[in-house]
Amino acid sequence: MKKPPAVALEHVSKTYRSGRLSVPVLHDVSLRVDSREFVSIMGPSGSGKSTLMNLVGALDTPTAGRVLIDGVDISHLGADELADVRGRRLGFVFQKFNLVGSLSAYENVELPLLYSRAHLSAREQRRRAHEALTLVGLSDREDHLPNQLSGGQQQRVAIARALVNEPKLLLADEPTGNLDSRTSVEIMGIFQELNGRGMTVVMVTHEFDIARYATRTIVMRDGRVVHDTPVSARATATDELRRIDEEQKAIQLT
Repeated sequence: MKKPPAVALEHVSKTYRSGRLSVPVLHDVSLRVDSREFVSIMGPSGSGKSTLMNLVGALDTPTAGRVLIDGVDISHLGADELADVRGRRLGFVFQKFNLVGSLSAYENVELPLLYSRAHLSAREQRRRAHEALTLVGLSDREDHLPNQLSGGQQQRVAIARALVNEPKLLLADEPTGNLDSRTSVEIMGIFQELNGRGMTVVMVTHEFDIARYATRTIVMRDGRVVHDTPVSARATATDELRRIDEEQKAIQLT
């Protein structure tokens, strides 16, 4: 039996209403993201990319059409059912790290497990949180508060938090928007590694340099998909970090 796509939108439209005013944002959008893909979504402000991500992320429902996650139609689920989809199937990474300032890195990562319906044992919660922090290279920073970490380290904690429930689909909304160039490449390296391990990644970005790390780019304009193409010359974080290091060494020698 053929495996369903990780994400499928079928003739999806979204209109927001305020009183008598109707604001159409998405117009008859159809697309699919197969399992193990790394897709970037680009477009100017008002193009509908954030609304699309909200629908895929089970944060909103379409006005028309269907949204399917792993073959499951989530278009008309209630709030509790949508919350269950988010908790079991999806991981979220945002431009703003959204960490709780009074909690350590470890406690921030563990937090989603405390509200999970899986009812994991304390030992399993500790294992998952430690494993997620180790995966993003922060096992030695577990006890640090967010204000004791750099921006890149805070984003790594946010990624670990997104991974702790072991989702199959990772959604990232401008994940490098607040980071410098080198740190952005390091974060893309983590995403590429996760994708290489079999995780599906869908990322919104306005940066062409960042979109090059994906395997496919979708461009939106005025609520429609206007381009959907494979990335012809995919960047790799390993090569880019090597280039940055070589440039820095050359500068130091001059």
